[in-house]
Amino acid sequence: MPRAAASLENLAVFCRTVELGSFTLAARALGLTPQAASRAVTRLEAAVGVALVRRSTRAVAPTELGRRYYERCREGLAVLGEATEQLSAGRGAVVGEVRISMPTTFGHFRLLPVLARLRALHPALRLVVHVSNHNVDFAREGFDLAVRLGEIDRASFVARSLGTYGLGLFASPSYLARAGTPADLDALLEHEAIVFARPSTGRVLPWELAGGRSVTPRRAWVVAEDFLACLGLARAGAGIVQSYHFLVERDVHSGALVEVLPQHAGAARRFSLVYPKGSATTRAVRVVIDHVLEHLRPGRAGR
Repeated sequence: MPRAAASLENLAVFCRTVELGSFTLAARALGLTPQAASRAVTRLEAAVGVALVRRSTRAVAPTELGRRYYERCREGLAVLGEATEQLSAGRGAVVGEVRISMPTTFGHFRLLPVLARLRALHPALRLVVHVSNHNVDFAREGFDLAVRLGEIDRASFVARSLGTYGLGLFASPSYLARAGTPADLDALLEHEAIVFARPSTGRVLPWELAGGRSVTPRRAWVVAEDFLACLGLARAGAGIVQSYHFLVERDVHSGALVEVLPQHAGAARRFSLVYPKGSATTRAVRVVIDHVLEHLRPGRAGR
């Protein structure tokens, strides 16, 4: 077989393209451009002398020969990956790529510092982080792990708790000096509020309070996509915001924000590290899971 056919890079791009059904998604998973992914598969086809995929404007699908070739290539790449892991384990090194998705707030204030420490311990480990409030599709987007908020479908996913984090209401001293400090929940609803819209639906999230009560503010700024913008508005005196305590620790300590109605702050939300049931976890993925759970175990969560 011609030498180009043995290119591991071309084989890896071909396999990921078949799995994800798109040059764009395969390129994103492998850190390439879509054009580079397409060229890699074209080079492989030229080397083996047959068409491996059918291209259309919407998707890429394997031909019958391409499907059979994919199955053998996948097996071969898996064997090579296991051999590399065994060699690395013998040297004590952790190698490989781990793709992990996380919400913006939890990522910036909790998980990214933990991953930075992990990367310092294992320089050969490649971490690809996706920081967004959209839930990724594990199969189509090629992710190994994700942090999810709330209840998890345990029929489909393994979920490891990262703790339950408390919520509070906060405003800047300048806003409270101008608008007054609410004395109760009825007064709170008359204030300017800064609320977050769920990215998947556009629905405004109500404020969750102690005792299972929730309220939807009447006069509100609505922020989409990035919750950190809510905090920026609160610091600027735009109104009252509900936030996790861990996001505003520095602001409260410096006096930039003040907690409002702390007696109603009892609500909390759970974060979990999740991955699909039945998925094969490499040594690199297991190391990431163990490190994250060690540094973000439930006992360390809270306010």
